[in-house]
Amino acid sequence: MVEAKRSVETRDALAIASQLGRLRKLLPADGQSAGALLAAPYLNPAARVRLAEMGIGYADATGNLLLQLDRPALFLRDVGTDKDPWRGPGRPRGSFKGGTAARVFRALVDFSPPMTVPQLVERSGASTGVTYRVVEFLEREGILERAPGIGVARVDWRQLIERWSEQYGFARSPSATAFLEPRGLGAVLDRLRDDDLTYVLTGSQAADYYEPYAPTRAISMYVTSVDEAADRLRLRRAPTGANVIVAVPEDPVVFDRAQEFEGLRVAAPSQVAVDLLGSPGRAPEEARALIEWMERNERAWRL
Repeated sequence: MVEAKRSVETRDALAIASQLGRLRKLLPADGQSAGALLAAPYLNPAARVRLAEMGIGYADATGNLLLQLDRPALFLRDVGTDKDPWRGPGRPRGSFKGGTAARVFRALVDFSPPMTVPQLVERSGASTGVTYRVVEFLEREGILERAPGIGVARVDWRQLIERWSEQYGFARSPSATAFLEPRGLGAVLDRLRDDDLTYVLTGSQAADYYEPYAPTRAISMYVTSVDEAADRLRLRRAPTGANVIVAVPEDPVVFDRAQEFEGLRVAAPSQVAVDLLGSPGRAPEEARALIEWMERNERAWRL
């Protein structure tokens, strides 16, 4: 069975899959193994993932393909492009990049709906134009839902963090600079407690205060000036063997809603999770452990 569409947004995937599922039930018993496939000029990554999870194949004109049948046994998969080649300049940008947009993402994760768009503007501190564009984009992606008279009625905050981390994260910061403290991480933490430096911890060290996962091997922190932080914390630049990574954020939203543990300022769980997901090594596993803690303890961190 093939469903052909001129265009498909992520939010359309569930309805299309449900429709194909209903059609399958109308087939005679010997046709229950029939495959289902959605065809369109372009299918974005999130839509493809959702279709695959629901057992629906897909094909688009860029070469993205998933075709699976039980009888005869068949599995075909190929990859085209993750960017829509026909997206016109007038359409909203499908990107999570940019410091200003980060303010909207953080507010959507940190504050529970419902909330009107004006309330979201106030909570995020972003401009009205940016906020509306982000909301419209996330609605098309099926990450949030709006309702008449209510505004933003539902947010899949876990999916938002995961999608955001594909293009954003501490490790991707162009200002991230590696340093070495020969006396170990404890010496750095002690100096932070005694100094009035503007900073916030993120990464593994921060996650450890919410949900311990494994011994911390390096400290990651946001500051307002890398040089000032290095001077006041007496850090040495270290291209290799670093145990302290310092970065200046694109937007000061990383400092918002920080919490204090043992005399240290720790970034909000939402910020720590996205930073870990976008980092190499074991960081994504630490992020998943933190996100599971966030799901179990939503009232402890979500306003």
